[in-house]
Amino acid sequence: HIANGMYGLILVEPAGGLPRVDREYYVMQGEFYTTGKTLAPGLQPLDTAKLTSERPEYVVFNGKMGALLNDGVLRAKVGETVRLFVGNGGPNLISSFHMIGEIFDTVYTEGAIGGGAPAKNVQTTLIPAGGAAIVELTVQVPGRFLLVDH
Repeated sequence: HIANGMYGLILVEPAGGLPRVDREYYVMQGEFYTTGKTLAPGLQPLDTAKLTSERPEYVVFNGKMGALLNDGVLRAKVGETVRLFVGNGGPNLISSFHMIGEIFDTVYTEGAIGGGAPAKNVQTTLIPAGGAAIVELTVQVPGRFLLVDH
């Protein structure tokens, strides 16, 4: 799918939309299987041996190392409710998506917003390659909270 440009998220909201939150962000995880070592300069062709053995040189959010740092920081104030639309473009690895220092108040696994009750008070949620989740949290204390794939 990725080779044909199918990378990213599409949200189909339920009739009437989703409940309002203070902030919404998009986070997409992906893997790069390069012939060069991490941080090697220049164009890095695909390493098919790494791809087939599921050994990525990079696992990143939003397409590059450090994408959610500096100018890419996802900001929120204490008391605000944040919704993250999180995808895993893969192509191989499962994401064990977690925010260090916070608990997700609500998790819609597989992005399932139309049926069944969402999970509540979740520390880490699994997102398969090619899958997605929607996570919501209310910021309780000031701080810097890291998004990670455990």
